Amino acid sequence: MSYSKILVPIAPGHGDEAGRAMEVARSLLSPDGSITVIAVLEELPGYLTAEVYTLEPTVEESQRAIAKEMVDEFDAPDVEVVIRAGHAARTILDLAKESAHDCIVIASSQPGWQHFLLGSTASGVVRHAHCSVHVLRTADAS
Repeated sequence: MSYSKILVPIAPGHGDEAGRAMEVARSLLSPDGSITVIAVLEELPGYLTAEVYTLEPTVEESQRAIAKEMVDEFDAPDVEVVIRAGHAARTILDLAKESAHDCIVIASSQPGWQHFLLGSTASGVVRHAHCSVHVLRTADAS
């Protein structure tokens, strides 16, 4: 099976799983298809914003650096790079639906107790996606 529009969420500071996710996406992509890489930058909660107000220019600069790094790393004729701020799973799902993606390729670490309490981005995407989701299992970092 091949897909015409694949969405690949990449976490900032992603490591090797980004390369693996892109390889899988390319193997699932139809010849005339396209890939969208998305990085979601989590927004700071309001109660923290006041505390880090003096860091805001640094946070903004950091976000611009992440965006540039993503474009530099994944720029290709059939790849669009999107940087958005928000809740990771919700933002990924919204883009997938808005842009009519027919597959999401996402990396997920081995679940631990923290995922049963908090949930992970990948599990949220799998539970609520309107399209196919291909999950790449990665080694747990903890």
